[in-house]
Amino acid sequence: MARAATTGTIRAQSQEQRLWALQRANTIRVERSRLKKDLAAGRVPITEVLSQPPAFVDTERVAVLLLAVPTYGPARVSKLLARERISETKRLGALTDRQRQALIRRFQD
Repeated sequence: MARAATTGTIRAQSQEQRLWALQRANTIRVERSRLKKDLAAGRVPITEVLSQPPAFVDTERVAVLLLAVPTYGPARVSKLLARERISETKRLGALTDRQRQALIRRFQD
C-alpha cells in the first residue's frame, strides 16, 4: 500500500512538471512568433538579435530567423549560410563567435 502512495505522488509531480513544460513551450512559441513579426516589419534589426539573442531564441534555427528578414527567401538564406559555412539546421545558441560575427557583418553592410 505504501508503494501505491509513492507512485501516486510521483505521477502527480510528473503531471505538474508536464503542465509547466507545456506552458513554457507555449510561451516560447508566442515570443518567437512575435520576434519574427517584428523582424519582418523592421521593428527589430537582425543584428541586434544575432549579437544579443533573447533566451527564448537560443534553440531556434538560424535559417528560420533569417527567413523572417525582409528580402530574404529560402534561396538567399541557403546561399548566405553556405557562404559562411553554417549548417541550415544550426541553432542560434550554438553559433560560434566566428559564425555570429560573420552574419552580423553581412547584415551591417
